[in-house]
Order: sequence, then C-alpha cells, then structure tokens
Amino acid sequence: MLQLPAILIHQNATDCLSELLQAVHAENSSTVTINAAPLQRFDSTALAVLLELRRCAVSLGKTLTLQAIPPRFADLARLYGIAELLPAQKPCP
Repeated sequence: MLQLPAILIHQNATDCLSELLQAVHAENSSTVTINAAPLQRFDSTALAVLLELRRCAVSLGKTLTLQAIPPRFADLARLYGIAELLPAQKPCP
C-alpha cells in the first residue's frame, strides 16, 4: 500500500508525485491502494497528484483506490467534481 505524506501542497507536489509514480509502476497488484490517512495539510495540488497517479495506474491496466480519506479532502474532491474519479475503499471516520 502506498501512502500520502502529511503535507501535500504545491511546494512538494513534484517530488511526491515522482516517488508515488515509481511506486505505482513497481506495484505488482492490479489494484493500487493509497492510504490517505496521514494527509493533514493539503491544497488542490493534492488532487492533481492523485489524478496523475490514477492516469498512470489506468495506463498500466491497474485500478487506483484511496483508503482513509480525510473528510476535508473528500469535500475538496467533491467541490472540484472529481470525487468519482478517486474511489474510496474505506472513508476516514
């Protein structure tokens, strides 16, 4: 399982994306699960990172799912109209 960092904002998005893309490529499973529980501070750039990870996973014939999505992050995804593109396995309580 991949994991998002505690902080995912414009300043660290490129490095975070690079690391996670490598992990998506290395994932042997047909489903790539990303644990979003650590995510505490984020901006809309985090959505862009996850959309790019999803695009990469789909291009490799894999499915991307999110686990333990913080409520504020889920709200942001709904606000931007992309929540359905980032399916959740288990929402965060």
